[in-house]
Amino acid sequence: MGFLSYLLIPHLLWAVLVFCQYEDYDFEDEYGGEPDQHPYYFNPNTQVEVPRFPFPVECAKECFCPPAFPLSMYCDHRKLKTIPNIPNHVQQLYLQNNNIEAVPAGPFTNATFVREINLSYNNIKFHMIDHGVFAKLSHLLQLHLQHNELEEFPFPLPSSLERLLLGFNKISRLPGNALEGLPNMTMLDLCSNLLDDSVFKEKPFSNMKNLTQLNLGNNKLETMPPDLPPSLQHLSLENNSISHIPENYFNRLPQIIALRMSHNNLQNIPHNTFNLPNLLELHLGHNKLKQVFYIPRSLQHLYIEDNEIENINVTVMCPTLDPLNIKQLTYMRVDQNKLTSPISSYAFFCFPLIRTIYYGEQNVTGSRPSQLRTPVFRRFLTPEEFQEAEDNHETLNQETEEDHEAEDSYFQPYY
Repeated sequence: MGFLSYLLIPHLLWAVLVFCQYEDYDFEDEYGGEPDQHPYYFNPNTQVEVPRFPFPVECAKECFCPPAFPLSMYCDHRKLKTIPNIPNHVQQLYLQNNNIEAVPAGPFTNATFVREINLSYNNIKFHMIDHGVFAKLSHLLQLHLQHNELEEFPFPLPSSLERLLLGFNKISRLPGNALEGLPNMTMLDLCSNLLDDSVFKEKPFSNMKNLTQLNLGNNKLETMPPDLPPSLQHLSLENNSISHIPENYFNRLPQIIALRMSHNNLQNIPHNTFNLPNLLELHLGHNKLKQVFYIPRSLQHLYIEDNEIENINVTVMCPTLDPLNIKQLTYMRVDQNKLTSPISSYAFFCFPLIRTIYYGEQNVTGSRPSQLRTPVFRRFLTPEEFQEAEDNHETLNQETEEDHEAEDSYFQPYY
């Protein structure tokens, strides 16, 4: 036994030593402290590797072709008077904000792959566009020609075209064949031109089967445009002189999501005019309406400010209650009318999701503009949300009429 005891003594001493080491060990040194970091020094000479291009990238000397975007050529804001030659590989061509007056065919000879051309904010006239110069671009999807001097619609155009922006020109007519052969067109902007009702005689939009967005705002229209394609989802007719909407007019346009008709001369709306299954946004401000109308279940935002409404008849807007199909209205703007009392509380049964009714100032006859006791009806709003709504409308009221016209006249995508 004595011999075994001598053998155990060294093992016991080793165990005590190990135990003491772990007892004094600070685990925070291992897990709680910051890890060792090696400083990183940025090398300004290092460049991002650009993907190899299958053929040499060329660029017009007047323009800029970023290495990171080898398919784009930027020639904008350079006081150019002519269009430079476009290399074969270019797909996006930006020529906006120059002094270009003509679009000859020569520079586009090799532009066989171009998909987008931006020629906005120039001085281009219709007779200075070579005939068929755009029609030869078989891959062109988007063409910007807004803010030029065009007197006529720039046709012919390639069948591939999907988006065409022609706002802020001097176009006064649309030949019957101008929009033919454009089966892929989804968006057409013709705002702020000189179009009147005569442009509809030849039914220019009737064959555009895929058109979803049409902007005819700020023209000289007096009637609703006939024969619009049933595919339309966004229709802008603001800043015209339209005084009447024919009954059942929108039966042919069941896909409408947003309708803008502010700044017209509307006086009366047939009861079921807007009985549309998909309508979300309706702008009818700055007209001459005296009464409200039926509100479809889908509608979420209603703007009827600056009209001549003296009383909001909720039963007209919501003739029946259906708990299984509640109406989706969440926001209604009714300022600058002739209301003398807030909307009936029955509205909150018809529109259980409503969050804000903006009353603002009212134009009561024979007196200064009056304000209802609660300019913004708050329901389900936190104090912060309510204050934000008040501040937004105060800012809105400080804007000038020119600001509103400038904003309303230009086409803004709805989403």
